[in-house]
Parts: sequence; structure tokens; C-alpha cells
Amino acid sequence: MGPRMKPSEDIKPISYLKAHTSELVRELGEHQRTLVITQNGEAKAILQDIHTYEQTQEALALMRMLAQSHEDIKAGRVNSLEDAFYEIRHELGLMDE
Repeated sequence: MGPRMKPSEDIKPISYLKAHTSELVRELGEHQRTLVITQNGEAKAILQDIHTYEQTQEALALMRMLAQSHEDIKAGRVNSLEDAFYEIRHELGLMDE
């Protein structure tokens, strides 16, 4: 996980973003931080460097796969390890017919 958020540094109004875009983008890339952008005092958007974004997307994809696997197990949609290897060997043509 990346560095901890520091509200005094990582929450900025949209006016600050408009005035300091280049500087903020450079800092986000260098420090892999996430910035909360506010408008009229409310959080409205997140700005993060691409590396942090990609890590977040990969973690979410893994969590979705784990959740689906859990649902499959609960619903009984599973094969034994022996059956799984049998199917793989069969698909690869490694079995005597």
C-alpha cells in the first residue's frame, strides 16, 4: 500500500488544482499519492498517479475473482483436483483414449 494520506497535504480545493496542475501531477508521480479534490467544501474527485491507479485496479480485479470463487464454492460449482487435472490432460491430448 502507498504512503498514508495526510489531509493537510492530500485534500485540495479545485481552485488549487487549477492553479497548480503541473506541480500536482509531478508530485503525484514522484510520491505515488492520491489527492482528494473538493468543490464547495465537498469531496468531488480523486487524482492519482498512474502506478497507484493500476495497482488499485489489479487489487480490485483480484478481489472480484476471490469473491466469485467464494460464490462458486458456496453454490457447489467446483471440481476435485483430480477431476481438474484429468480434464487438463484430456484437453492437452495427454491421455490414452
